[in-house]
Amino acid sequence: MALRVTMLCATGAEVSDDLIFGDGATSERGRHEDRVSESVLPPYALALRAPSARCARTAQAFAIAAAPENALRDLDYGSWYGRPRKDILAEDPYGFSAWVTDPDAAPHGGESVARLCRRTAAWLSSLPADTGRILTITEAAVIRASLVHALSAPTRAFWHFGVPPLSAFTLTMRDGCWDARHGRMVIPQQQPSAGSSASVAVLSTQAIGRYPPLLVRP
Repeated sequence: MALRVTMLCATGAEVSDDLIFGDGATSERGRHEDRVSESVLPPYALALRAPSARCARTAQAFAIAAAPENALRDLDYGSWYGRPRKDILAEDPYGFSAWVTDPDAAPHGGESVARLCRRTAAWLSSLPADTGRILTITEAAVIRASLVHALSAPTRAFWHFGVPPLSAFTLTMRDGCWDARHGRMVIPQQQPSAGSSASVAVLSTQAIGRYPPLLVRP
């Protein structure tokens, strides 16, 4: 049996240049996405979610009974938590620059990108091969870290993976190698009129590639 992990990015994450670091308020677009009443998702034997409020909202919107999993928690932003990115850029441009160019940097006093990648890789590596299909609802940063691991990419590639809200990445382990596919939930732009059928979100996927797993180093 192949191990297949579908990672769905929660709504309300990274939607503008005014990004709030951490579990910020849901955007207007995110609130519309959260009103979706029906979805077409791949079958799964186990559903997990990050412990954040936005991941809980997304699971509720899709009627998914997902258990909280601490290993899927967002990157620890330290003193930047809850603050807009534009404020950090104005107050600490050198620190921000170091953070996005050096995976080991943690100018906010929280978690470095490299550390996030290591803990995410450790979680993926700990999953039993006979688990089957897993659906996770998690944060963009965790999905980026998962792709770094699955594609055996350098940690510096972390920022080069685009992970918009409701994008989905399916990682499949077969014969010691990962297959990676990218998809996106298609959400109607307007609410259905009275008497019409419920909105449907459809997940479509596209292959990324097949690579051996990255070794986890302390």
